[in-house]
Amino acid sequence: MNMQTKIVPATAKRFANTKGISREDWLAIRKQGIGSSDAAAACGLNPYQSMLELWMIKTGRVAQPAESSTDNHYSPLYWGQQLEPLIAKFYQLKTGNKVRRINSVLQHPDADKAFMLANLDYAVVGNEDVHILECKSVGEWGTKNWRHSVPLYVLIQVQHQLAVTGKQTAHLCALICGHEAKIFTIQRNETVIAQLIEAERKFWNCVVQDIPPSVDASESSAKAIQQLYPEHRALHKVDFSEDENANALFDDLVKNSHLIAEHQLRYDQLKHQLQMQMKDAEQAIFKSGTIYWKKSKDSTILNQKALLKDQPNLLKQYPQSKAGSRRFVVNLPN
Repeated sequence: MNMQTKIVPATAKRFANTKGISREDWLAIRKQGIGSSDAAAACGLNPYQSMLELWMIKTGRVAQPAESSTDNHYSPLYWGQQLEPLIAKFYQLKTGNKVRRINSVLQHPDADKAFMLANLDYAVVGNEDVHILECKSVGEWGTKNWRHSVPLYVLIQVQHQLAVTGKQTAHLCALICGHEAKIFTIQRNETVIAQLIEAERKFWNCVVQDIPPSVDASESSAKAIQQLYPEHRALHKVDFSEDENANALFDDLVKNSHLIAEHQLRYDQLKHQLQMQMKDAEQAIFKSGTIYWKKSKDSTILNQKALLKDQPNLLKQYPQSKAGSRRFVVNLPN
């Protein structure tokens, strides 16, 4: 009789104690590896952070974005932290499961995967079927991504946690817009984890070797590029005339710029035709959607130009510096 032996992944190592740790020390720990919240960005699958931006943080070129505070009306990180214990309490009431804090950054037990770190929200105790609880507070802007299932970047985060801890199952409890809670079960997927490990390994090699990763079309990449190369060197030129790859990129750029211009002209024409049909109507209803055409409220603003003309000394008394940025201009021969 043949018996198949089930392979049980090793238990994660405790990399650092986080109880009572300062923010500075916490950020220093995070720079030593890829955490679960970094995983999707490291794989190029986070819609809110590019690989390049994450690389710049890990290599110390830019600081980790500051946590939003109560000074701002929009403070998702602050409210997420405040609501996390309440979400965990709801989860316990709903499922009967008990949870506890880990207060440690965990590390993958394999030496060749030591770059994989994880800081769990909670561990589920006393349940052989579920081992990890991840809590999420979802605001109005993110609601559409949770309509039918867990967003991909969050699934990657949880699979990363399962990879590091060697656990088989996690629960994700999401509070949506403050009044609806959903509990999702996420099973360990070895195929996904294998791909995740290889993608994260490639990214971490970029960090170790100080080589920028590939870029994408995101706003995050655009911001990171401006931060990475904020200044130009006067009169310095780089000749790509013999570089086939660079020339192919340039030709494709020019082609797409023409397509954008053509589409913009067509869009403007259609927009103007519909505006003429709407006349003074606030709203137009169609089979597949709606158009709103409303006037904004009148407002009064300060005429700075006239004020400075009358009182030029104000500029010296209340100066405000504004950093310049590099402009990307494409020139073509006539």
